[in-house]
Amino acid sequence: MPSSQAVPRRWRLPFHMPVTGWVGAGMLLFWILVAVLAPLLSSQDPGHVTASGMFAPPDTQHPLGTDYLGRDVLARILDGARYTVGISLIAAALASTMGTVLGILAAMLGGIFDVVASRLSDALISMPHLMFALVVVAALGTSIPVLIGLVAVTYTPGAFRISRSMALGINAMDFVKVARARGEGMAYILHREILPNMALPMLTDFGLRFVFVVLLLSGLSFLGLGIQPPHADWGSLVRENVEGIYEASPAVLVPALAIASLTIGVNLLIDNLPGRRLTGGDQ
Repeated sequence: MPSSQAVPRRWRLPFHMPVTGWVGAGMLLFWILVAVLAPLLSSQDPGHVTASGMFAPPDTQHPLGTDYLGRDVLARILDGARYTVGISLIAAALASTMGTVLGILAAMLGGIFDVVASRLSDALISMPHLMFALVVVAALGTSIPVLIGLVAVTYTPGAFRISRSMALGINAMDFVKVARARGEGMAYILHREILPNMALPMLTDFGLRFVFVVLLLSGLSFLGLGIQPPHADWGSLVRENVEGIYEASPAVLVPALAIASLTIGVNLLIDNLPGRRLTGGDQ
């Protein structure tokens, strides 16, 4: 059926995915649970300097050995999950929400609002993300609120452009025109006609933004501009222990593998979400 003849999709979530999609969902859920339950999963204090010394090899007391100060690597990784996963989820959610809302408003209202929002979005997108982040962090510091706000602002324009493009396309479809002809207001059209058709594609976009956020925050932390001591995210753990790559490789490799597994899991999930694109049909 041509898209112009599409009928509105109702609110519903699909649960039929290939095995690889469920694998990705499991990997993501695992790290979310680790981030939530981190204080309960290790008996070691992530900030405590043990008697085992620096870069001690793995043993029964320290399954992944110790870091460059003699702290338990496993406890540090579990604690770092709270910052890597937590900050990334919050920042990505803010970016996707703000971008989606602004994009829909720009598509529906048009006029000066659309022009101003689109030009601001173009200006932000034109700046390299890492360079923009370095300038902001250098000016405002590296507190958690600053990092969240920085990343949210950095990735809002991308979500804005995608949501605006989708909303413009849906807004021109016949079923929206019929709803207007019936006298339905903007609130009804947004909730019943436009948003249901945008939900899954924007969820996919949120997953991509989450991956970008994880990589940006990890990159900033690796450069020493992310989470500051005594706390650390996974990027910080790699940077702190890189000198011990030969004598205490788990201290470097495991945080790097954690970043890789998280991003791969999210990609597997969003690549296998059914109905990610606008189909305009509701069986």
